[in-house]
Order: sequence, then structure tokens, then C-alpha cells
Amino acid sequence: MTRIGFYSGSFDPVTLGHTDVIERACRLVDRLVIGIGVHPNKKPLFDAQARIDMLTSETGSIAKATGTDVAIVTFSNLAVDAAAEHEASVIFRGLRDGTDFDYEMQMAGMNGAMAPAIQTVFVAASPKVRHIAANLVRQIALMGGDVSPFVSAAVAKKLREKAER
Repeated sequence: MTRIGFYSGSFDPVTLGHTDVIERACRLVDRLVIGIGVHPNKKPLFDAQARIDMLTSETGSIAKATGTDVAIVTFSNLAVDAAAEHEASVIFRGLRDGTDFDYEMQMAGMNGAMAPAIQTVFVAASPKVRHIAANLVRQIALMGGDVSPFVSAAVAKKLREKAER
């Protein structure tokens, strides 16, 4: 039986914190579906295709090293419904601190009520990436700051290009 996991987020942009969770989630499943949430009322810095491209580039070596099939999709419905559509039995959620834990516990409870067959697994962020938040990375980049401690060189380049426009 193939173990399928689902990890969702905006990934705007994909950070070292995201790839930390992805790498560790890949060690627990045979297939990891990464769901990029797209919502008509939100205005992301990067469009969906750019985020797909960044995630594809950032996760290729992780998939190879772990032997995990990684798929990247977009969704505009509830994450738990998207997980079910992709036959995931587990939803991975990254935790940076106690605030994340409180919110994610509520979300896990709601998801569990809607889809009892799908378990939520919390992945604590590694100490070296625990402080990284994509919204702060975006702000730093748009104000001309150095984001290299928080994202890969390729993503930093894309952020610089966006900031120059």
C-alpha cells in the first residue's frame, strides 16, 4: 500500500522552512503531494505557475534523495478536501512555535471531524529554520533586504527580480 501525504501552503515564496518540512515528510511517505493554495481574494507575489516552478526546482533533489514521489498541485478548496482528492492518509503541518501549535491543533480538530480517515502529523521546524516566515521574507525582499539566509539562491534571485520591478 502506498503511503500518501499532503502538505499545503501558499509557498509565496518557498522558504528553507518549507523545504525542511518537505524533506522530513518525504521520509515518512511514499508519495508527497504538495498543494499550493490559490484563492481569488488573495494577491500573492508570485503567480501559481511561478510557485509550481520554484517548488519543482527546490524539491527535485529531496525527492531523489528520499526515493519519494513528489507531486505539486494547486487547489482552491479546503486543504482537507484536496488531501482526500489526492488519496492522502496524512496531512503534514509544520510548527515553528507555540502560536503555530495552537492554531494547527484547532485546524487538525476541524479536519479530523470532516475527514476522520486523514491524520494530521505535526513536523517541528528544525532550529536553524524555526524563525523563517514567508510573509517576512517577502517584506524583506521587497524592501531591498538580503533574504539569502531564508531561501535558496534560486528563490533569492527570483525575489530580487520581483523587487526590482
